[in-house]
Amino acid sequence: MLDDFFTRAMVAGIGVAAVAGPLGCFIVWRRMAYFGDTMSHSALMGVALGFLLGIDLAIGVIATAVAVAVLLVVLQRTRDMSADTILGILSHSALSLGLVAISLMTWLRLDLMGYLFGDVLAVRVADLWWVYGGGAAVLAALAAIWRPLLAVTVDEDLARAEGVPALPVQLAFMLLIAVVIAIAMKIVGILLITSLLIIPAAAARRIARTPEQMAIGAAVAGAAAVVLGLFGSLEFDTPSGPSIVVAAGAVFAVSLLPMPRQG
Repeated sequence: MLDDFFTRAMVAGIGVAAVAGPLGCFIVWRRMAYFGDTMSHSALMGVALGFLLGIDLAIGVIATAVAVAVLLVVLQRTRDMSADTILGILSHSALSLGLVAISLMTWLRLDLMGYLFGDVLAVRVADLWWVYGGGAAVLAALAAIWRPLLAVTVDEDLARAEGVPALPVQLAFMLLIAVVIAIAMKIVGILLITSLLIIPAAAARRIARTPEQMAIGAAVAGAAAVVLGLFGSLEFDTPSGPSIVVAAGAVFAVSLLPMPRQG
């Protein structure tokens, strides 16, 4: 079954959606969409670092994303600039630095479009182990910090007063996002992973009554987007990564339709 490239692509995409959905809920709740862009844009710099040091690209992506997240926390505490200004500077600087660094590696022949927009149809069986093994670790870690992270999201000052270690929890959350970006880079690409984090969660928000329901709904909406996007890509011969994002947008549009009121 897994010998079929289309089946592998679908299994990998559903795995990424199952992890991205619950994490994306916190991005939506915390109004951190631009932060997701910043983290994903820094991934290209991580790719350049991986090639330069001869290490696994996922390790380079995670290390760079974590460094950018820590830098963001430090800059935010200076209070000299607004958060969106800092995010804008880091986002575009990281992306541009990555592009410049890769262009300077004249010995390197790199499919840049594949990293930017993904190539889910090129997923191998070994990649599935990485997606599901890494995804399971991320979900287990998210479950461990779910309550304190939810408390910090609702009211950080109150959470601190109740003894919640806000900064370690926030850094752990940023690390999980970095790992998800590294996992999803090959599936939907660096520039599109933010869409898979945010759009399914935004769609699930319309119908969920509890945070847990929204997390499950976001994973289901993301999986539906993957299936619809891949079949659309196959039918209309369109790029797979962007097709998944277009399908996610369609799922969100459906969620905007008037819902029948329940008791």
